[in-house]
Parts: sequence; structure tokens; C-alpha cells
Amino acid sequence: MVDDIGLLPVPVEAAEALFRVIDAAYERRSVAISSNVHPVGFDQLLPAPLATAGVDRFIHHAHLVVTKGDSYRFAQARDGNGVTPLT
Repeated sequence: MVDDIGLLPVPVEAAEALFRVIDAAYERRSVAISSNVHPVGFDQLLPAPLATAGVDRFIHHAHLVVTKGDSYRFAQARDGNGVTPLT
């Protein structure tokens, strides 16, 4: 599981490491990636050749889950659920 791709800038070394993980797992293991960036925008996060090759591999055979709206944590905080005031 790779969480929050695109939340912070991705240095070239990290982009290369991510591609190596995706490539090594391709058609052998499951990889889960979460991001607030749609896969078509990954070339804005990673060097274009790595983004294209990586997205090609992890989209093939993929199950994409697209969510919309507020995050679960934000909705809870907004509604006062799960929030403990500091005393």
C-alpha cells in the first residue's frame, strides 16, 4: 500500500523507487495506491517516462475506486464526532 501519492513533492529517487515497486509487482502481486491526484495527472508528480510506464502497469488489471466529497475524518470533525476537546 502506497498512501497519499502527490501530497508532497516526489523526488526523482522516490519516483524511481515507486516505479521499481510497481514494476516488480506487475502481474505478480497486488499494489494499492491512494492519491488525491487522478492517474492522468501523475506526470505532474513524477518524471513523465516513469509516470507513463508506472500508470500503464498499475492501471492494467486495476480496480479503481474514485471517491468524492469530504474525507471521512473531515466529516467527523465537522460534525463533532470523534473529536475530543483539549482540556
